[in-house]
Amino acid sequence: MPITKTLLALILGLGAVCAGAQSIDTLARIRQSRTITLGNREAARPFSYLDAQGQPVGYALDLCLRVVERLRRDLKLPDLKVKYLTVSGAERIPRLVEGAIDLECGSTTNTKARQEQVAFSYTTFVAGMKLLTRKGSSVTTVASLAGANIALSKGTTSEKLFNQLRDREVQSASFQTYASNAEALKALQSGKASVFPQDDVLLAGLISSLPDRDSYVLAGDYLSIEPYAIMVRKNDSELLRVVDQTLADTYASGEINRIYERWFNTPAMQVPMSRLTREAFARPAKDSGFARVLGYTL
Repeated sequence: MPITKTLLALILGLGAVCAGAQSIDTLARIRQSRTITLGNREAARPFSYLDAQGQPVGYALDLCLRVVERLRRDLKLPDLKVKYLTVSGAERIPRLVEGAIDLECGSTTNTKARQEQVAFSYTTFVAGMKLLTRKGSSVTTVASLAGANIALSKGTTSEKLFNQLRDREVQSASFQTYASNAEALKALQSGKASVFPQDDVLLAGLISSLPDRDSYVLAGDYLSIEPYAIMVRKNDSELLRVVDQTLADTYASGEINRIYERWFNTPAMQVPMSRLTREAFARPAKDSGFARVLGYTL
């Protein structure tokens, strides 16, 4: 009997270890450290970018800071500190998974492929991929990209989609991948690239501060539907619950309209709320994005 009890205790202990490995409790660490780290982007205007003083600001950060305020109340931590870590498109998931950041507050599309690595909040915005090119260009569709020089931003859904398209629809095009949206835009400005595919709202944000922004156009039909969301670590269920409840309350109260207007209705950039975004606020959900080019995925 003593041997049986010992074996049973070992089995139960191993089960507890396995269960602990499958779940994450960021809230416990936040209570202890009294610090939360937000992942921000350098140039994902107006969602997450560095302002003229080098400070992280944006629509997604405003939503994440509302989560922080809720944590201060729920955890009774009025002195909860916020740290920021700027991450690139390629870095955002690895930095989240390894624990360098607790929330990723940017312009990240919820996709089925990414769901294998991380968890997503309710949708915060719905974008769609388009083609940025210069006015007067012959670029209007994927079919018109034959022979084009295409700039891609590393770690994005547009990079993934166009790396699939290059083997069939756009075999004659030239591709160059850049470290960020800002670098890809520079390639278009300098003439190294003739087209830059990316989400419409991000492209609008990028060119909004250019003195010659009227020289560019978002061409063609939408190539994708991209629901943005806040990222948390997979199985970080308690933190995700707080994020989702904060968003649901913000949507239900109508406060989301004021936040939206602050970032999407400015002298440099006007983006009316789309039907899909409005529906995301009315009925919070976690739908994943998809390519509108048949046979391809995000």
